[in-house]
Amino acid sequence: MPAMLACLEGDSTPHAAYAPPVLRDGEVLIGQTTSILLYLGRRLGLAPRAESGRLWLNQLQLTMADWLTEVHDTHHPLSMNQYYEEQKQAAILRSADFRATRLPKFLDYFTQVLLNSRGPYLVGARLTYGDLSLFQMLAGLRYAFPQAMARLAPAYPALQELHDTVAARPNIARYLQSKRRIAFTEEGIFRHYPELDG
Repeated sequence: MPAMLACLEGDSTPHAAYAPPVLRDGEVLIGQTTSILLYLGRRLGLAPRAESGRLWLNQLQLTMADWLTEVHDTHHPLSMNQYYEEQKQAAILRSADFRATRLPKFLDYFTQVLLNSRGPYLVGARLTYGDLSLFQMLAGLRYAFPQAMARLAPAYPALQELHDTVAARPNIARYLQSKRRIAFTEEGIFRHYPELDG
């Protein structure tokens, strides 16, 4: 937090100081994960060269951001200002709907994107930040909803293959085995509460 506050010091733009993550690159200050990824993707070789491809990838990333919000809302359906235990019954109802309708809808969508792609990745033959994000989404869902994901997995082999392909990349594999990889816990967006897994 001190490093982030130091990064923002002296910047009067309210959008940049709202909440992390924030990226400062020289004079450029960017908030919001999707905007940061759009900015970094081309510079790091993790986005298509053509603008149309970058915009499509950004659209996919925004869809993942919506999906992530729905994951969060399974354990906090009423208010972020209440503890899980204070909204547990509502969370059980919300999670049942998420598992039955919303989760398959997103899995179907990203499967179709993969099947329509001109390569093994979301937007073609090269890995993009979208593939890394989808990998993290699938890993988080497996943590939060292990039973539901195990039931659904056979219907989504393309997503399983993407997950495994990303995990097997040498630098990713080393990262996943390192102390830098932050484990999923009940303090993050992906939380495993057995009563929500049904």
